[in-house]
Amino acid sequence: MANDVRIEQLWIPDSLDGPDAADFLAAVEVGRKVRMQTWGSDDLAYAPQEKLLEMADPYERQVILVAKVDGEIVGTVDIALPLADDLDLAEFTLDILPEFQGQGVGRQLLEAAEHFARDEGRHRILIDTNHPGASLAGSEAEQLVPGSGLGFVPLGSREVEFARHTGYTLQHIEQFSACTLPLDSKLVAELEAEADEANAGRYRLHHWTDRCPDEWLEAVAALENAAGENGVPGVDTADMVFDGGILREAEEVTIAQGRRTVVTAVEHIATGTLVGLTTISVLALRPDVVFQDDTVVLQEHRGNKLGLLIKVANMERLSEQFPDARVLYTWNAPENRYLLQVNRQLGFATAGVTGIWEKELPDLGPSVS
Repeated sequence: MANDVRIEQLWIPDSLDGPDAADFLAAVEVGRKVRMQTWGSDDLAYAPQEKLLEMADPYERQVILVAKVDGEIVGTVDIALPLADDLDLAEFTLDILPEFQGQGVGRQLLEAAEHFARDEGRHRILIDTNHPGASLAGSEAEQLVPGSGLGFVPLGSREVEFARHTGYTLQHIEQFSACTLPLDSKLVAELEAEADEANAGRYRLHHWTDRCPDEWLEAVAALENAAGENGVPGVDTADMVFDGGILREAEEVTIAQGRRTVVTAVEHIATGTLVGLTTISVLALRPDVVFQDDTVVLQEHRGNKLGLLIKVANMERLSEQFPDARVLYTWNAPENRYLLQVNRQLGFATAGVTGIWEKELPDLGPSVS
């Protein structure tokens, strides 16, 4: 056990320049070191400024608890409390420095976070565990399959053992994949030809960056709602109902956080309606690492290779606008076989999996102080 662990709430500074920013910078660095340990790179780590901007998200209250040993921060738990919907939910991200893992620090931090969540009236907790591709090569006897029945996490993983011992149940898996940019021009030509042949001139592409044109605003809100209906159980997009106003607010929040958004949508020419779209996010401070967000194609227009059409076009636009982008990351539910197939055609390779775990906290009733 680690000696004398102190748990406290992290002070969030106004800027990174002041003397009061030292703990915040140290906490962000814990997250970076853990991602280096898991993935072999810090592509998925927050830059301090990025994290600071995210703390001001109007849709989510964010609190960070830290574990200190001898005054040094050795572990953190980010607590995200949705404010617009899922008001019973808290999402935790738990990070412990490699040299302090297995010493009880994580358990103490998690217990403190659960107490905090319960005091905030949150009873449903989600945490995730991350598993690089190399750790997935065992036999079936060494696999834990989620309630959804698709995908698995490695049973022998320290993170998996920790989640199970602390009372969490594996709900579902997200497959995590990476694609090197820019795409090969020969591949692009082949895939565009394949998609064009399938949709036979019945569709037209539209592109924008950051802000949706007014004429498509309600159509995009409808597509986002359709994406939510097909969402994964336990993930909070399912309860978000978008309209044009909410979409505009979300755009402004994204822009305020310094993020850029590259969008390609597809219109069914005969009806003049948008029937699909795909989005890539570019972070303010890491132009080399970009993230695939939603891709949605309405059910009645599937089978025309529209997913392939819009994704190829959007990745091409991304490389034109953001030539520094060298890798595109995406997460997909294993049941989304169509998108996984499209991703394989584009050159995505599996980098690992993320397990989403859930726990219901018992209601202890009013606390007596």
